[in-house]
Amino acid sequence: MSARSPDPKRVEELLLGGDKRYTRVDVQRMTGVTREFTQRLWRAFGYPHMPDDTVAFTEGDVTALYRIQRLMQDDVLDDDDVIRMVRAVGQTMTKLAEWQVNLLTSKIAGDLSEPPTVESVQFIIDLAERHIPDFEPLIVHAWRRQLAAAGTRAMAMAASEEDAIPARIPATIGFADMVSFTQMSRELDEMDLARVVERFEETASDVIAASGGRLVKSLGDEVLFSADSPELGAEIALSIAETIKDETEVPDVRVGVAHGPVLPLMGDVFGTTVNLAARLTSIARPGAVVIDAELAAELDGSESYEVTRIVRRPARGLGIIQPYVLRRRTRGGSRRV
Repeated sequence: MSARSPDPKRVEELLLGGDKRYTRVDVQRMTGVTREFTQRLWRAFGYPHMPDDTVAFTEGDVTALYRIQRLMQDDVLDDDDVIRMVRAVGQTMTKLAEWQVNLLTSKIAGDLSEPPTVESVQFIIDLAERHIPDFEPLIVHAWRRQLAAAGTRAMAMAASEEDAIPARIPATIGFADMVSFTQMSRELDEMDLARVVERFEETASDVIAASGGRLVKSLGDEVLFSADSPELGAEIALSIAETIKDETEVPDVRVGVAHGPVLPLMGDVFGTTVNLAARLTSIARPGAVVIDAELAAELDGSESYEVTRIVRRPARGLGIIQPYVLRRRTRGGSRRV
């Protein structure tokens, strides 16, 4: 006898913390928020268009909207700030939710490539009934830890600039890019390729975090990281290349690193330094780290690293650049710049 499919309404009530009972018109009337703003808010969360007469909102949705209103009334956020924040949260939570569901269903299926079964979905429901009160505080705790780290960085920058946070700050920026990813994507099926990407991201993220850097973002076959000092950036770059080289499931990486001013914005970093790091990545040989002249100068005299000047070459959008290969200094070795 086959397992009975879970009731979608019961699942929604469980995960949403209550049943859907309001239309958008109801929510607008209760909260006083305009139709235009609720539409912008819904789109920013990444949800599809919802007709005005569709019952789609819970008490939790109404409470969330009241809280957003309070932040706006207290001049903590304006309309555009709210939309930006909601979009960031929506994108982050979409990826997190998909990842969690895939992980949990695979515990029953035994393989991420297998589609969800009635049994695996029921497993998630049973797990949610028992442990949502445990999962939810973990998400908030992780957010608070990251917020504390970001706040500490902002205070350090303010103190270094006479209590005014500069638009651009000095940083060491690096890209690590998997070698032959395009060819590998043709040879592996989707699930095997996904496993390689996940292992690469996991390994690089662990190295960056353990070293004290920050993973800015992952882009499938590459990761972007930042470090507060040239030495830390150099250490992260070499450690990623060395650690990935020891990974049998992941191909070697090319790493490009540059030091200079960047504009931190909405969790990302922008500027010529970022572009230069990306160009340097394409120059590097598999398993090697290539850096720019600025970082090479910062590491001059280092007892831990040595840099070797290589042939100057053009970089798209940046003109002629002078790259250097970064290596660990061997005992008794000489530095060549």
